[in-house]
Amino acid sequence: MGDHFERIVDLDVTAADAAASAERMVDWMVSRGWLLRETAGEGVYSLQVDEGYVAGPDRNRITQDWGDEWICAPVAVIVGRNAHYGGQGAIAPGTAKCPRCRASTVIIDYPRQWDADPAVWQPFSDAIDSWIESGDGAATCVTCATTSPITTWQWDDGFALGALAFDFWGWPPLTDDFIAEFTARLGHRVDHHTGKF
Repeated sequence: MGDHFERIVDLDVTAADAAASAERMVDWMVSRGWLLRETAGEGVYSLQVDEGYVAGPDRNRITQDWGDEWICAPVAVIVGRNAHYGGQGAIAPGTAKCPRCRASTVIIDYPRQWDADPAVWQPFSDAIDSWIESGDGAATCVTCATTSPITTWQWDDGFALGALAFDFWGWPPLTDDFIAEFTARLGHRVDHHTGKF
């Protein structure tokens, strides 16, 4: 049992532009009848916000068909630099891929381990904390010794860094067409993952 979400994270928007992008995307979804302007908190479990936009009358046009009686919780819009975790809980990603040499650093050595290796994860975690606080943070690749901005690293396991995210709480799976249209409207790269509270 639990409450599930589907998340779209904008990987490129700046913190300065995130609020305007969020407003533009909400306006678009409201204009299509997928959301209402009304907000509510019941069924929203995002760590950063307590409320979201209530599902609109045409919400089932962007989801798989689970029946008209399916009740969708609100869509939380998260503005600000955050680390976004998929899955269940704030579990570190299994690997981080260097943007320069493409080598993968193993953070959690599945299936032998189920927790992050503290010595491996700490430099990434420190860089992420710095980015959240100031907008700057970098990590050094152990393979090529190049230091790169933490936002240019690639992560697995539904982990993403971004200044704007949309959490669809309790919705049937979003359609591929909607994800593609949403991404095109944002005009940026996105990470799309699911999770559970």
